[in-house]
Amino acid sequence: MAQEEQQHDVTALAKTTQNPVGDLISVPFQFNFNTGGDLEDTTFFNLNFQPVIPFRLNANWNAIARTILPIDSFSRPNGSRFSGFGDLQEQLFITSARPGRIIWGVGPAFSLPTATAAPAETGTWAAGPTAVVLTMNGPWVAGALVSEFWPLADAGSDVETDLFIFQPLVNYNFGKGYALGFAPVISANWNAPDGEEWTVPLGIGLSRTTVFNRRPMTLGAQYYYNVERPEGSAGQTLRFVVTLLYPTAKH
Repeated sequence: MAQEEQQHDVTALAKTTQNPVGDLISVPFQFNFNTGGDLEDTTFFNLNFQPVIPFRLNANWNAIARTILPIDSFSRPNGSRFSGFGDLQEQLFITSARPGRIIWGVGPAFSLPTATAAPAETGTWAAGPTAVVLTMNGPWVAGALVSEFWPLADAGSDVETDLFIFQPLVNYNFGKGYALGFAPVISANWNAPDGEEWTVPLGIGLSRTTVFNRRPMTLGAQYYYNVERPEGSAGQTLRFVVTLLYPTAKH
């Protein structure tokens, strides 16, 4: 494995994976185990499949397509489970092909009512803006991603997608592919009752970018505790991430 890592700069790869608009194809599988809080001893399991694919528009501009497909499993009161897909989200960033010290990207975001797991169904078509800004300074990668999904049309039920997402990004890279990261997904459901809108997790994670059987990948584990959450939700999340990387020759 050490010889394979020498063929790639794993620290540079790690920093590129921490950039949401980096010119690197990545295929993350994010395994989320949500428990505690009002879920008590039961677990809401969520697997996010979220490939990130860059496209060259011209010599000056790139487009980054980021898809998030949730696969969910909810506990029923009788001990069985609801399982299926959640709503598909698509984000498209336009970013400079020659980024400077400040890296940024802006574009549209869409939410499609693809949910098949009953507790995740919204029936809402939603769209809005998304933007990311960050900087890389030595071992540090820091910035933030923000998205807003406004409902366009829905099935007329009490549940709809009217969602704000803010994700601060702070990563410290130790070298040899190791990184300590803080990237909580802070969200507000504007359709929720007063006082129940916000979910605010705090926590930290450790990741390692390495090469296994000639395939660059990042492995990570994160823990977050919800200091603010709506009624009926989990109190904490344990997250494991496996990201397959497809670098260009310069990495």
